[in-house]
Amino acid sequence: MKGFVIDTKEWLSETARIFRHEMSLVFSDVGVMLFFFFLPIAYPIVYSLIYNTEVTRDMPVAVVDNSRTAMSREFVRHADATEAMKICGYAADLQEAKRWMAEKKCFGILEIPADYTRKLGRAEQPQVQFYSEMSLLLRYRTFSSSIADLQIATGAQLRQMTLDDLGMPSTGETSTIGSVGFALGDTQQGFASFIIPGIVVLILQQSMILGIVLLGGTRAEQRRRLKGGGLPVTGDSMSPSAQVFGRTLCYTIVYIPLSIYILHYVLHFFHYPHEGQVTDYILFILPMLLATAMLGQTLNMMATERESAFIIVVFTSVAFLFLSGLTWPRYAMTPVFTLLGDIVPATWGIEGFVRINSDGATLGLEPRPWYWLWGLTLVYTATAYLVTRWQTRRG
Repeated sequence: MKGFVIDTKEWLSETARIFRHEMSLVFSDVGVMLFFFFLPIAYPIVYSLIYNTEVTRDMPVAVVDNSRTAMSREFVRHADATEAMKICGYAADLQEAKRWMAEKKCFGILEIPADYTRKLGRAEQPQVQFYSEMSLLLRYRTFSSSIADLQIATGAQLRQMTLDDLGMPSTGETSTIGSVGFALGDTQQGFASFIIPGIVVLILQQSMILGIVLLGGTRAEQRRRLKGGGLPVTGDSMSPSAQVFGRTLCYTIVYIPLSIYILHYVLHFFHYPHEGQVTDYILFILPMLLATAMLGQTLNMMATERESAFIIVVFTSVAFLFLSGLTWPRYAMTPVFTLLGDIVPATWGIEGFVRINSDGATLGLEPRPWYWLWGLTLVYTATAYLVTRWQTRRG
């Protein structure tokens, strides 16, 4: 029992020395400070400023009116009154409108057929064509929504005109069935409110991995210099487990204030969906920080020099973004890519945080992502220990 107590005290002492040394490295290495502090502080603000418009409105649309009647002009006025469209002018024909689109003078073309009014008078269905420029899907989505609303409103108006012509009393209602839409989570129906809460979680992971691998590359360069009479790497003579836990404690303590800043204050300042309780998503994000710290130390096996950090993070950032389900739903992925996404801490961090932050869920309602994060923490703790032990023996 006495030997166990002595070993425990020695292990805690080594862990504390590793923690202090790693903390001094973080605050003395300009590159690490850039990735640990500047990147997570600046990137969310830059992304938010870029996407702060949220939705696309009043996009220029050219009109090709082959009918040239009072009813077609009224339809164009209603189109101009929608949120998405702003009529920029009448084109003589479709070819001229296409030239305007090629010159970026407009992003949509509304073509009204010559028999528009005649078919309406016969109670037939005219075909109004709309062409959308597809270089930005946000435009297409907004156009589609406004065209659907315009179609419903026009149909309701025509039905009311028919009832008035028949002498039936007007009820004042423009549609047979009333509907009210409530957007859950993304109340603004904007791109920033949809993607930024997930992106900030990925920024936390990638910036931490970038800094950890940068420190690992520094240690690898120091070990190579040992052959030329250089000083030994601090910590190589200590227990691998003390190295892993001491460094993890350092990274986690550094990132807890950054997590509060990113997940609470940035989202609050830019008025993004922010329904969850701060205690819920901070407790939720804690295992993600631990799993990320362990994953970064595992990736140190590929860090042969400081520049390795850029290669690893550039290679993984886009892959992790797609695997997270932000750009493509995870349920539509093949089992292989779903499995790859499962082993990335940010995947479960994004899923749980978005539900807590945007949908107002509690930590108790989101146990699955939380349990997955703790499971990944245990797995990557084992891999980080094996990698550190291998590097220590080589050193």
